[in-house]
Amino acid sequence: METKSVGRSISAVPAADAPTEQKQVEERREIVKAVKAINETELFGENYELTFVLDRETHRPLLRIIDRQTREVIRQLPPEYTLRLAEQMGVG
Repeated sequence: METKSVGRSISAVPAADAPTEQKQVEERREIVKAVKAINETELFGENYELTFVLDRETHRPLLRIIDRQTREVIRQLPPEYTLRLAEQMGVG
């Protein structure tokens, strides 16, 4: 499974926000661990895997089911159109 860095530099965050940022980093680590555990069970079949990424524009977490061989996104939560709509509305 391909994993990507989900943390941001804590040194760039003001001291008042450091506990909140640390909590987010810990939550993301827990999500990554859960995704790895799910993939080990082959819950989605041997040809698919669950991945966790951050959307580049909104910085929101995304869960994707990926074809292991083609790397094609089979399903994404939340869907792309939902992310773009939220971005256009200024939500998040």
